[in-house]
Amino acid sequence: MLPTLRMVTDRLINLSAFLGTVALIFVVATVLFDVIGRAFGKPLYGSLDLTTMAFVVVVFGGMALCDKRGGHISVDLFERHFPPRLNLIIDIVVDLLGSVIFLTMGYAVLKSAQLSVMLNLRTNLLGIPQAWFQWLLAGLVIVTGLALLLRAIEFILAGESDHEEGPIE
Repeated sequence: MLPTLRMVTDRLINLSAFLGTVALIFVVATVLFDVIGRAFGKPLYGSLDLTTMAFVVVVFGGMALCDKRGGHISVDLFERHFPPRLNLIIDIVVDLLGSVIFLTMGYAVLKSAQLSVMLNLRTNLLGIPQAWFQWLLAGLVIVTGLALLLRAIEFILAGESDHEEGPIE
């Protein structure tokens, strides 16, 4: 069961990262066309709407992958002085807390998307429904929260975390 859940989670993480990558390429192309257009007196209409919404996907699309690879900033001044059991407990608590935070954010964004649908909220220039981006954001944030939860469960079942032992040089 757990290996299947890990496989599904990894695929969702990879999909999130792929969407973030596509959004980043889209942002670069949009800015490029806008800058070239401005040079000829014809800026790309709606570029602010497009880049604003796409940056949401860029940031949160890569969040789960960054977490999976340990790319977030961490301060480990005392970690090497703690016993492995305490480091395991800290890792579990941090992952559970992160999961609660991200799942709560996902829930809040879903509620916000419901309001956007009810109020028919759209982007300023192009009139794209905001709810589309909010649903995507909620999905990306929920994937991150579930990935954190799964990692906490894996730490609990394995009885050890992925810390490197020994002093840091």
